[in-house]
Order: sequence, then C-alpha cells, then structure tokens
Amino acid sequence: MRTIVLWCPDWPVFAAIREQGLDESATVALAEAGAVFACSAAARREGVTRGLTLREAQLRSPTLTVLPYDAALDARAFEPVVRAVEAAVPGVQLVRPGTIAMRARGPVRYYGGEEKAARALLATAATVGVPHAKVGVSDGPFAAEQAARSTLDSPIGIVPPEASAEFLAPLPVRLVVDPRTATLLSRLGVRTLGEFAALPATDVRRRFGAAGAFAHDLAAGREATRVDPRTPPPDFAVEQEFEPPLDRIDQLAFAFRVRADEFIDRMRARRLVCTAIRVDLDDERGGHSSREWLHPRWFTAADVIDRVRWQLQGAGSAEAGLASPIVRVRVVPERVDSTGNHEDGLWGGGPDERVHHGLTRVQSMLGHEAVATPAVVGGRMLADRQVLVPWGDPAPAPATAPWPGSLPTLAPASVFRERPPVTLVDDTGASVSIDARGNLPAPPAAFAFGTAAPGATRPVRAWAGPWPVVERWWDAERARRVHRFQIVDADGCAWLLVRDGETWFAEARYD
Repeated sequence: MRTIVLWCPDWPVFAAIREQGLDESATVALAEAGAVFACSAAARREGVTRGLTLREAQLRSPTLTVLPYDAALDARAFEPVVRAVEAAVPGVQLVRPGTIAMRARGPVRYYGGEEKAARALLATAATVGVPHAKVGVSDGPFAAEQAARSTLDSPIGIVPPEASAEFLAPLPVRLVVDPRTATLLSRLGVRTLGEFAALPATDVRRRFGAAGAFAHDLAAGREATRVDPRTPPPDFAVEQEFEPPLDRIDQLAFAFRVRADEFIDRMRARRLVCTAIRVDLDDERGGHSSREWLHPRWFTAADVIDRVRWQLQGAGSAEAGLASPIVRVRVVPERVDSTGNHEDGLWGGGPDERVHHGLTRVQSMLGHEAVATPAVVGGRMLADRQVLVPWGDPAPAPATAPWPGSLPTLAPASVFRERPPVTLVDDTGASVSIDARGNLPAPPAAFAFGTAAPGATRPVRAWAGPWPVVERWWDAERARRVHRFQIVDADGCAWLLVRDGETWFAEARYD
C-alpha cells in the first residue's frame, strides 16, 4: 500500500528549543539518564552524538546547552501539527512525536499526484511553525520514513512502486534489528538491509525468531504493517484573547470565568473530569508562560480560575498590576479520567471531603504556596530530605540513586531544621575531636544539649561512629566534609550528632 510519511527532523530538540525560546541554530542537547538523548544539527557538527555521556558531550562542545528530555513536551508540541495535517488529509496515524503516516491514495487523488500531495503537506506543516519537515512516499510506512530521512537536496523523497527492496538495500541493518543482533550480523558479514534480505527466510526465523522474521520482511520491502488512522480526540481546550490587553489580575480572572465554565462543561458532557491542566499565557511584549497544575481530586471552574490567577500573581497580590498586559489565555487538559472513578462512596466523602474543601478555600485566599504538605525525598543529610509541596501538587518521587553517606532505614523521629550546638567531651573535659583519618583520639565520656558549663554534662552510656559524609569532593571551593556520630546519654535518649568543622551539632533525636 502506497504510504506517505511526514517526518520532522530532530523533533525533540526542536520542541525544546521552541519551548525555551532559544535560537534554532544553537548547540543544544537533551539529556536523559546522564546521557545525550538527542542533539541539534549544530551540536552534531561539533561531534556530539546520541548516547554520549554529558561530560564527553560538553568536552566536545564547550558551548553546548543541555536541557532535560521531556516526552510529554514532545507529544504536546506535536499535537498542533497532527491536527493541522488531519484538517488537510483525513486518516492520519501518529507513529511517534515528529512522525506521522497516512495512506497515499486519497491525497494523491485530491492533489493530482504524489509530489503535489507531498508539497501540500509541507506547506501545511510550515503554517504551524515547522518549516524543515520532510516527506517520504513508498510502498509501506517503514520504507516511506526511510525515504524521508534519506532526502538531502530535496525535502521530498519518492520511491517508485515495487522498488522498496532496491531502495532499502544499501541502508544499514541496524535500522530493523536491536543493537545486539546488529552486532552479531556484522560479525557474520551482514551489514546492509540488502545482505540481510538475501538470507533465506526460513533460516532467519529459525535463528532469530518472530522478531527476526519481521525485520527480514522489512529489509526485503515486504511490509505487512498498514496505516492505522487515529480517531481525533475531542478538543476540550479553551482560550480567550483580550483586546485591549488586560493588565490587572482580578480583571483578567473575572473576564476568563465564562471560558472556565465552558471548559468544565465540555468534559462533564462526556462524563469526564480533569485532574491536571496546562495554563498558557501570552503577554503584549511577546512573552510566553506555560505551567502544568494538578489537583488532588478534580478541577472545578473556580479551581481553573484560581490556577490562572496564581500563575499571574506569583508572590504578589491579586490587585497588583502586571509587568506586561496579557493578550491571550489558554487552558488545556493534561490528564482526564472518567467520572465513575471519582464518585464518592455510598456514605459520601466524610472528613476527607471537608478537609479538602477547607484547605482549598484557604489556598484560594492566601495563594498557591500558602498551604503545603510535607514529603520525603532523597538526600544525605536529614534536613535536606524534608520538602514542603503545595497542596494539590504531586509529591516528588523519592530518589532511587544511592546516596553515599546517608543513613539507613529507621531514621530518627525528630529532625532539627536548625541544628543546635551540643557539648561532647572526653574524660579530661576536652571536646571530642576527629583526626584526618576519621578516628577518635579519645572516646566520648559526657554530653550536654547546648553549651554546658564544666560539670553540667551527663555521662554517655553508649556511642557509635564516626561516619564521614563527603559532598562535592571534586570542587575545592564547594567541597564539604562532616562526620556523623550516635550516642546514648544517661537518660537513655539517643542522639544523632554531626561534627562540622570544630563544632558538634545535634542533627536529630531518636524518640
């Protein structure tokens, strides 16, 4: 089946650059798990490639701008392109963000030829801000995508009918198999798709299984995959433009109230609720602000207005003016769910419902960060692991990376955010010290909370440690080295102490 594929080169990088407002010619790399996930053409010219560690990439390109890879941003930024193409050519399949496929028969008949249809798609992509897209046409989605990627001088690559196998023959075999199989085939002397397609199909299936047989069919131009058009999702997004622009938060919130009601009513009509929204704001100077907001239950129209107001307000008051008047507000649902999954129980919500409404009411009056809930995250020092999350926002996931120097499980119950000084002395009354090798010249004999006069300390019944905690050892100016120590005083109370410099502090108490 003749297939058309629209491919946007370096789409993850393009979406991130446009979101951050950077120059399209900048050297940019997207990072995931400490390695380069994707990079711009300017970065590739300086030797940056996918899979490099960030340190190696920055060594090759000192001016490299590193941004975190955001898969949600990829999909969100590509949705307007998909909708624009769907308006011109019905029956579009989203292969991945940056790549869409469609059957060629309808567009070719309408526009009068494959090349004319391809140029119409390129013009459509350019209208939504994607001027560097490429189009490939072939007998299947895989060959059509490779035709789009193989074009150099022209943005259009058309493979004649029944010529897919000949076109694919010189391409590398790694395009259809995983890296391990590609290495094995290379050792066997099979490096191109043509050489792989020349192998007997029975032997390939026996050696590599169903996945190998599927890859063998792709290499031979025998594609069983067909375009599966998507059903366009309902559009719940609402937006409002202001003419003249509004420069007061209270005026803008009042003017957007009708749109907020419309936003909720659209989803309610389909028996849906929204648990996450994205608010986009455009000001008169060309500035753009975008933020995702979450809700502990689901959004009402009043909650949507509050989020718009909070995003505009920041740390100021609702009556304050804005630095630049707002010309457009857009609210997009990021996460929706069926109302059946959020119905109250047989006997209602009970105390949880009243607590939620009370906290939301206080938050709407005092601001987004005025009501917070505690959460525990990763870190070496106990005080660093405590964070306050605004009510309704998701708690950060606990860090899975090992934290050398952190305490094991069964942490102390009381943690001091401001570490008070303590007194820890040996038998001679001198403060207990730690030498350069992390050893105690003399064991602790007495302890007092705070600064105690001689003779006012209590005996130490048991002790353990010290354990060093070293941070940023590679940075001489910001390096930090402290020692942890555990003791049990005469009253049976256990303490976690820290020696920072020449002073002992209490980090926590075991209650």
